[in-house]
Amino acid sequence: MSEPGSQPPPVRVIIADDDALLRAGLTMMLAGATELRIIAEAADGSQVLPLVRQHQPDVVLMDIRMPVMDGLAATEQLRALPDAPEVIMLTTFDADEHVLRALRAGAAGFLLKDTPPADIVAAVCRVAQGQPVLSPTVTRRLIQRVAGAEGDLRRVRARGRLELLTDREREIALGVGEGKPNAEIGGQLYLSVPTVKSHISRILTKLDLNNRVQIALLVHDAGLLHDED
Repeated sequence: MSEPGSQPPPVRVIIADDDALLRAGLTMMLAGATELRIIAEAADGSQVLPLVRQHQPDVVLMDIRMPVMDGLAATEQLRALPDAPEVIMLTTFDADEHVLRALRAGAAGFLLKDTPPADIVAAVCRVAQGQPVLSPTVTRRLIQRVAGAEGDLRRVRARGRLELLTDREREIALGVGEGKPNAEIGGQLYLSVPTVKSHISRILTKLDLNNRVQIALLVHDAGLLHDED
């Protein structure tokens, strides 16, 4: 552990993108950030798993569309590992159905490829601390985009899974789905932040989920949130 007031170790990052120019650009842009360190690059999804095993990164910046193995398949492989790194998807569209599939597979969020470097650094640091990188509004738009005819079936399944939770756990899951931080959830439910964290850990275990994003997606799928203007 670092001493109080000392700088935490940099977040270790792998960049996976088939565009060599984009990889080089990202590496160059992020090289000046003391908060993180680029430790490896992958040109397609099939290279990611061996690099992760070799370098043990904290976060992988993962392009969605790559040859040989796409970012979705690579994310599913990574998130099945015992000590899986967090994954942030890189995309050129903010309403890409593949983004939603990647989030369901365990990605912690996504960034547009033209995101300013300072925002990428901030997002990587947040994800490394276990915080998702997407807003509830964006999540809802993604879900609406791909809901289609299977929406009703997904809602029934999601509600069935949420029935496995206690009333308190469902209240906390709803707060996560609304994008509220632990402190705000605790304040509304008269619980301490450690207690909220403990409940969230139990929710993840009970429902066999990877992270807060997947809790939020389940709550959205269940249709428990009111649409925002």
